[in-house]
Amino acid sequence: MSESFAGQTVESARRGLAARFKSRAIDSAELDARILVGAVLGLDLTGLIAAASRPLAADQSVRLADFARRRLAGEPVARILGHREFWGLKLNLSAATLVPRPDTETVVELALEILQATPKRNRSPRIADIGTGSGAILLALLSELPEARGVGTDISPVALQTAHGNAVALGLAERAQFVACDYVAALSPGFDLIVSNPPYVRTSEITRLAIEVRDHDPHRALDGGADGLDAYRALIPQAAPLLSPGGALVVEAGHGQSFEIGELMAAAGLTQSQPPKADLSGVRRAVGARKAP
Repeated sequence: MSESFAGQTVESARRGLAARFKSRAIDSAELDARILVGAVLGLDLTGLIAAASRPLAADQSVRLADFARRRLAGEPVARILGHREFWGLKLNLSAATLVPRPDTETVVELALEILQATPKRNRSPRIADIGTGSGAILLALLSELPEARGVGTDISPVALQTAHGNAVALGLAERAQFVACDYVAALSPGFDLIVSNPPYVRTSEITRLAIEVRDHDPHRALDGGADGLDAYRALIPQAAPLLSPGGALVVEAGHGQSFEIGELMAAAGLTQSQPPKADLSGVRRAVGARKAP
């Protein structure tokens, strides 16, 4: 981006950046501009308002120009900043992890609802998060369940380092382990809850994803095979035997996949006790089923 922010005030820089983003049809132009300017200055919204007439320092102008260039090239704000909020928790990211999205909070919601509705439920549940990435789902659940313990698995050592770092930063490391393995290969039975956000994008659709996802999220965490269900076919039969009696499996689903996932769960001996939970867009985003008591 050739535009310089040197000599501009905080407000003029924010307005100019938002206008530039809008010219590139970035939907969240105003929000992105505010977040990036705030990150450069170390200010929240209230601070930005108070500092509106302050001129940017030279180093701040240079950093903002770099942020702007990266955002205009399609890099998502979370990647630029290196972190994203999920379930009210600040999670650091790495190249090996997906950017946690609000849709995935639906998995956390359904998992908590199923645990709450479990007869004679374990007050100290054991949880496994398969393909944990940044640790988002597991850490969200541990933040809500102070007596729970959990393990996150991933085949990427870099992702596991990221997840462990997040657990430490959030004060949850004593209750969270992270293990390198394919799906559940390193786990033993006895889990009250298994959760996962597996790859579910059809291979042919990856090239049509938004540039923020297509060019910046790890493809291994996106590609679900020809029909998007490969990971479920592998995960569900492996996970079901690891559940304690009455334990539940909850997974994230892509658009139009909840029925097929439910059938795979039924074939593995699991029963849906609650209907799939829709996200804010109406997509049946979380599918859960129980093992018989």
